[in-house]
Amino acid sequence: MATKRLSDKTSLVNSFKMGMGAASAAVPTAPIIGTVTLLSGNASVPYTVSQLGATASSFTATSSPGSLTGTGSSPITVSGLSPSTTYTFTVKASNANGDSLNSQASNSITTGAVPTSIEYLVVAGGGGGGGNFGGAGGAGGYRTGTLSVSPSTNYTITIGGGGGYGQGAGSPGGNGSNSILSTITSTGGGGGGGGNNAGRSGGSGGGGSMLNGYTAGGAGNTPSTSPSQGNNGGSGVGHAVSSGGGGGASEAGSNGLGAGQPGVKGGDGSASSITGTSTYYAGGGGGQGTNGGAGGAGGGGRGGSGSGANAALAGETNTGGGGGGQNGYIAANGGSGIVIIAYPDSYGAPTIGAGLTYDQPSRSGYNVYRFTGGAGNISW
Repeated sequence: MATKRLSDKTSLVNSFKMGMGAASAAVPTAPIIGTVTLLSGNASVPYTVSQLGATASSFTATSSPGSLTGTGSSPITVSGLSPSTTYTFTVKASNANGDSLNSQASNSITTGAVPTSIEYLVVAGGGGGGGNFGGAGGAGGYRTGTLSVSPSTNYTITIGGGGGYGQGAGSPGGNGSNSILSTITSTGGGGGGGGNNAGRSGGSGGGGSMLNGYTAGGAGNTPSTSPSQGNNGGSGVGHAVSSGGGGGASEAGSNGLGAGQPGVKGGDGSASSITGTSTYYAGGGGGQGTNGGAGGAGGGGRGGSGSGANAALAGETNTGGGGGGQNGYIAANGGSGIVIIAYPDSYGAPTIGAGLTYDQPSRSGYNVYRFTGGAGNISW
């Protein structure tokens, strides 16, 4: 009799263990779908988690049609939606044991049609500072306006790099590279002069150097030309005194000062609110002097007056700012450029080529795409 009771108890324990094993291998219960909305051209898919079933480690939203997916916590963003298309969405939960069933299908949303025009800002790469008593780099060309677009048409985007600094005696800084949006080209900033060389021409001109005599700043694509992209660089002063500041989008670079004077300021850039926030771009680099001159508003690098903490600074990334000028030490590179487009969010999202790096700043009522690197095509 005692043997039978022991056997019954063992069977109960084994049954409990089997039940626990089955529970531990369970997949989650399907999530509960919320109301899907369009947000900046993307679908925002909310969900809630059922209190029943096993714990989920991830959640995936899937579109119909297209099977486009997004993952994360609620709400999940699903991007890449096509224009003029009606979508519904489901959400599933997953853990190490597998996937839940899909949620019920969401409400439907319909994306907008292809826009007929887009706002743009195209800023080229800034010029690098010159070597050996070198001038400051000029800002990359700055262009803004409206561009007409059509369905099923590729539009090229290229982000220009900043120019390299001058290396060695008498070496001017390198010009920045052009940034491009379709037919819109912004010209790279002019490199700062080096040794006895004048500043280079560009979207904005580089500052003149200051080794033995007067050297002029480089010519910019000034407001008197069409289309205007920038301003001239400042001139240097002879006998190793003070180099010129790089030109900026809205202001010329300052001319160098006399003996024992600080470095001069680079020309200021221009402000744009295309992202929804007013931001300056395309500032000229500061000239070299007893103290480094300030870079122009819009990413211009400070000029140098020595090494270490007093060294020239590079133009800021994705502003097109010019690099600071420097005296006898390593100068500074120009900042890379940027391309930004915006249009009302009643229209659909573009198809963006894999070669482009971008993000989407928040601007009320608009789709905004900020391209920060690479080259490729977009289309609607």
